[in-house]
Order: sequence, then structure tokens, then C-alpha cells
Amino acid sequence: MSWPTREEAHALLKEYTKNENLIKHSLAVEAAVQDYAKKFGEDPEKWGVTGLLHDFDYEKHPSLGEHPAKGAEILRKKGYPEEMIHAILSHGEHTGVPRESLLDKALYAVDELTGLIVAVALVRPSKHIGDVSVKSVMKKWKDKAFARGVDRKNIEKGAKDFGVSLKDHISHVLESMKRISIELGL
Repeated sequence: MSWPTREEAHALLKEYTKNENLIKHSLAVEAAVQDYAKKFGEDPEKWGVTGLLHDFDYEKHPSLGEHPAKGAEILRKKGYPEEMIHAILSHGEHTGVPRESLLDKALYAVDELTGLIVAVALVRPSKHIGDVSVKSVMKKWKDKAFARGVDRKNIEKGAKDFGVSLKDHISHVLESMKRISIELGL
């Protein structure tokens, strides 16, 4: 089974996802897992396309019973590798698919955190991610009313299971997102 190219993955994402914020979320996850791949000596292209496709089915199949299972079915029909599909399935706590590989753990660790970082950027006067620091994310982290849809326990668990401290994890994801700030509109 062959891995899709970045272009193929992006085309599939755009075919299934019209919501620009979901596309930007996928781009943020892609960047963060790519940078983790480089850090751990893994393949950034493979990790990146996995991050790019992790939620591609969400807009059409938003229920927990369907996402990401429906997406996995589509990817299998396309002949995509099980390693990628397993990682995508394991990023959902509700699927019961264990996170085993570094890719699985990276995808899970990064997913929720990107949303919190976007929320922090959007409340800055400039609305620019370049003005966000780890300190500002940690300050908002403590405010449970802020971005209450972001599951902080999952982020903590993801960082721990991935073997990185929470602050280092926030720093890594933040820097990855800053790298693509134009694409993210931040």
C-alpha cells in the first residue's frame, strides 16, 4: 500500500471539507506532526499527510459513531497504508483503537492543542499567532471558561504518553503553527 503524496492528501481533504476552519485545523496538525517527525528522525511527508487527513471526513460524518471510522473506510478503499489509518483511528478517544506508534501518539497529542493555540491567538489584540507565547497559552490554560470545548486533560495525557513535557509540547506546536501562520490566516 502506498502513501498518498501531499498533493493527493490535500485534494482529498478539499474534496470532503469545505469549512475553511477545518482545513486550517488540518494544516496546523500537519505542520506540528511534520516537525515532530523531523525531531524523532521519522518521515515528515508520511506524518504530514496523516495529520492533513486525520479529520478529512469530519464535516460529512461528524458524529462519534461515524468519525473517523467512515474516513478509515474511504482511505482503505483508496489503498492507503494501515499505519496511517491506525493513527487516524487512534486519534479519537472514543474509537478504542490504542495509540502504539510514535505517529499515533504525535497525532493525538497535537490535535486538541492546535485548537487552544488558535483560540489564544484570536483573543490577542493583533489576532496574530506571532504574538502568542507559551506563557500566554499557559495563562489561558488555567482559565477553564476559556475555550471550554478544548479537553485539557486529553492534551496533558497526549503530551505525557508522547514523552514530552506540557510546556515543551506547547512550544513545539506553537512554533510549528507560527511557521505556517500565513496559511492559517493568523
